[in-house]
Amino acid sequence: MDYESLQDLYFHELKDLYSAEKQILRALPKVAKHASSASLRDSLEQHREETRLQAERLEQIFERHGKSTRGAKCKGMEGVLEEVEDWIMEDAAPEVMDAGIIAGAQRVEHYEIAGYGCARTFATQLGFEEDEVLLNQTLHEEGEVDKKLTALSERINLAAHRAQSHQRA
Repeated sequence: MDYESLQDLYFHELKDLYSAEKQILRALPKVAKHASSASLRDSLEQHREETRLQAERLEQIFERHGKSTRGAKCKGMEGVLEEVEDWIMEDAAPEVMDAGIIAGAQRVEHYEIAGYGCARTFATQLGFEEDEVLLNQTLHEEGEVDKKLTALSERINLAAHRAQSHQRA
């Protein structure tokens, strides 16, 4: 594809985000199974439903513009998720495993926040007001998930640290 306009870039970014969302949908159940914290597991499972809705919003945008969702696989998300999936295969104390899962999940969220922020700005500049509303809704949700993960990490990281301290004693 030739990228001759901001609109070309906009749809490229949306396809990248769509690919990322689809990859996340596949990865979340595997990651959730390795969480020992019920709060973390619940949060990951709840985010799976949000992710499904976010993918549907992107589908609405593509449909509105008569575009296909098909595009190249999002290599950035593929790499981030590969790191998370490598982590869950490690031998780690349950609290440490949970802390690592949260760290990986936050990298996923930050990648999405960056992507949705750019896409929303492009939609604004292109005058795609309906797209802007949908993208802003997703951007807000991703920020809220990041805040929830931060709150969980404060508790879980402390438990991981305590577990390590008890092993030394």
